[in-house]
Amino acid sequence: MTSLVLAETNGAEIADATFATVTAAAALGGPVHVLLAGGDDAAAAGDAAAKIAGVEKVLVASDAAYANGLAENVAPLIVGLMDGYDAVLAPATTTGKNILPRVAAKLDVMQVSDIIAVEGPKTFKRPIYAGNAIATVESGDAKLVITVRATSFDKAEATGGSASVETVSGAGDAGLSSFVSLDAVESERPELTSAGIVVSGGRALKDAETFEQYITPLADKLGAAIGASRAAVDAGYVPNDYQVGQTGKIVAPEVYIAVGISGAIQHLAGMKDSKVIVAINKDPDAPIFQVADIGLVADLFNAVPELTEKL
Repeated sequence: MTSLVLAETNGAEIADATFATVTAAAALGGPVHVLLAGGDDAAAAGDAAAKIAGVEKVLVASDAAYANGLAENVAPLIVGLMDGYDAVLAPATTTGKNILPRVAAKLDVMQVSDIIAVEGPKTFKRPIYAGNAIATVESGDAKLVITVRATSFDKAEATGGSASVETVSGAGDAGLSSFVSLDAVESERPELTSAGIVVSGGRALKDAETFEQYITPLADKLGAAIGASRAAVDAGYVPNDYQVGQTGKIVAPEVYIAVGISGAIQHLAGMKDSKVIVAINKDPDAPIFQVADIGLVADLFNAVPELTEKL
């Protein structure tokens, strides 16, 4: 079985989720190829992808039509390459979730979404009911279209590979959409989905100023990324980009610190795979304590400053 991995990039750099997706593709058995679809920086990213351990070939599609990852343009490119592949995989990120359903529709196959384990060439495990149950699914389609929960797979080594690099082309601009602008939150902090430590705040922090006052100093001391519950995001404390949960980002850091978060199912689905979960909440019956490795029943407005001071 030959697999094609759609790589995600940050300019000329390969996004962390791609390395985990390569590991998932390798578990299918057979050669693993990587597709870089982008603008002028696609070639540089292709050279980086060629060094990933376990990758046999890198395909580079450099065209202005692919520069911003528009699904209407990238999906036909992938479909045109699928005659040579048994499976196409992408990280279950906003990009992968946007592009691969179009690929599945054009191939007239079912998509296997958000896999957390590979049980066989066409058998996978994936979470359902907000992660409260794990389903084992088997595809009967000739071609596999798969999105991968990156936090469930080890990352392939970024170096050690020596893949060949080949230039490919597609139809280019489909004329169905156009890129207008990107309004992204820029931060010197680690990226939320790849950070080793995450400090998240909940609705108990009252407002944006209080969130900044209590969460930011603690995160600064730990060199951590900042997350938030959906309730905190909906209340306007922080941007949507900070949201951890079923409808936000899925994280699995070494340490996850939940401050003033009750632990609704929606939030637990996004962080319960963290290696160590620390919860600070004044309600001893809060659901977050059911998954926490370390729980502190205390008023966060007293506990967090004291913890920050002692670090």
